Amino acid sequence: MLRMARWTAGALFATAVMVNAQAPQGPVVVSPEVSAERTITFRLLAPKADTVEVQGGDIQGLTRGVIPMVKGANGVWEATSPVVPAGAYRYRFIVNGVNATDPRNPQVSESNANSWSLVVVPGAAWVDVGQVPHGAVASVTYFSKSLNRNRRMHVYTPPGYELGKGKFPLFYLLHGASDCDDSWTSVGRAGFILDNLIAAGTAKPMIVVMPAGHTSTSMGPRTATARDEFADDFMSDIVPYVESHYRVLKGRQNRAIAGLSMGGGQTLNIGMAHLDQFAYMGVFSSGVFGRGPRTAGATPTTPPEWETERAAMLDNAKLKPGLKLLWFATGKDDFLLGTTKVTIEMLKKHGFEPVFKETDGGHTWLNWRDYLNEFAPKLFR
Repeated sequence: MLRMARWTAGALFATAVMVNAQAPQGPVVVSPEVSAERTITFRLLAPKADTVEVQGGDIQGLTRGVIPMVKGANGVWEATSPVVPAGAYRYRFIVNGVNATDPRNPQVSESNANSWSLVVVPGAAWVDVGQVPHGAVASVTYFSKSLNRNRRMHVYTPPGYELGKGKFPLFYLLHGASDCDDSWTSVGRAGFILDNLIAAGTAKPMIVVMPAGHTSTSMGPRTATARDEFADDFMSDIVPYVESHYRVLKGRQNRAIAGLSMGGGQTLNIGMAHLDQFAYMGVFSSGVFGRGPRTAGATPTTPPEWETERAAMLDNAKLKPGLKLLWFATGKDDFLLGTTKVTIEMLKKHGFEPVFKETDGGHTWLNWRDYLNEFAPKLFR
């Protein structure tokens, strides 16, 4: 009976393969396709769909952030983007109102609660995969005692680290709201940016730690009395883990922290509360967030309790010389530009000397990759 059962199962499998081989095959779909002119063509085989759109993160010139797709006679939907700058772009299909990743594209970029398909448009040497020595990016799971659960971070180690020689300075790089620890290495291209900078000799070889800034999938604002779970996890678990598992140079002068948007706010929250531990801070498209709504025309404010909680560090004159760089960058079309400027003025009142660069553009990865490329060479000098 056992032998018969095995034969029957094998026969059924062979029959299924033959039937599948004889079934009509759909058209070959290539998606995404990047042209020499830097347009992106998206395609999706969905013959039974009624409507299909492409939603493209950072792809400029779109209406409602989407590109309507046109259905061909073969059941393939197609759309082409406007010309875009070189860089990496997230996108997804909206099929009959349902979000979906591109089934023909294995490249993905994670967010806090979902994932996107990813397409890279070449043409910027500093962010492309160059013919240079490459570092490694590891997905690292650690147990957070402060949160009582396993957590994940991504860690970049520079070229040659695997040889087991030498110690390196440490750069903590934080993502923005709705993103996750994967974001800086996928859509942010941080590993390739660092590879190219180190190969050119413009940045020091360094270890870059990219933790998960969200402690849940909830995106609600933290109340004034709520515990800052990320700050607790960062100082009590992430920092000790990294400094005990990697060959790092110790001391304030060998530590930097920076972040974009939410991560920029976290950089200020943590960095200014532990000013004796960081010599370099970078704030990209961010500042100290007020508690009121950010509406058009409203004047941002710095919550007074933020300064009160950090008064000992903000007004400690002995610590300021050890802060070698406090660097801000925000686009002129960024909705957080006002928050950035108010934060800078508040820090100046406490005796700090922040550097501020107002750039073109808005609240997008097109700027944040640029900011990392400019900020990283300033570290550990």
